Amino acid sequence: MRSQKEIIEIMQIFAAQNPQPQSELHFHNPYTLLVAVMLSAQSTDKGVNKATEPLFKIVDTPQKMLELGETKLKEYIKTIGLFNNKAKNIMQMSKQLVDDFNGEVPTDRDVLTTLSGVGRKTANVVLNVWYHQPTLAVDTHVIRIAHRLDFSQGKTPLEIEKDLLKVLPPELVVNTNHWLVLFGRYICKAQRPLCDKCPIYDYCHCQDKKTQS
Repeated sequence: MRSQKEIIEIMQIFAAQNPQPQSELHFHNPYTLLVAVMLSAQSTDKGVNKATEPLFKIVDTPQKMLELGETKLKEYIKTIGLFNNKAKNIMQMSKQLVDDFNGEVPTDRDVLTTLSGVGRKTANVVLNVWYHQPTLAVDTHVIRIAHRLDFSQGKTPLEIEKDLLKVLPPELVVNTNHWLVLFGRYICKAQRPLCDKCPIYDYCHCQDKKTQS
């Protein structure tokens, strides 16, 4: 595993380039953020945003989602992968929020993950993006970058999350997911990474880098 000093240096480079990174998902409040993140599993942010733009014009609370109903929800999100299962989870989650939390999205990860369809990664995103907590969501981009740059050789998202949290201070953790996701999405891609545009090229020892030179 790379040294703490180098990992922090890399994050500081990302911070200098993009001091206030933002999620590319569109949302209006904690509830619509939660719905958008649930829909984004195995889907692109662009595809989710296209589906939720008309949806969020009429539904921005769990009560309104229950009033819309599962059948109509499916019509809005049918272009998104696994939409049937996601619609079911969103309706159940919305009912839980209304019944147990007065319609409010909890601010505690352990509580959030009791909601239908909400796992650790989804909870971490919501807590980080809306509530600015130093949580770290680990998705496929973060896993790839962590392995390529030797931040962690953890086999699971939780192992990688724990490895990064051990070495990064909270002020960097709060933006780490955004930096790594954006870096993985646009520069350090799974196929044909754009090494000539990489801001941390000098830190990289990946085989992919050698094939680009």
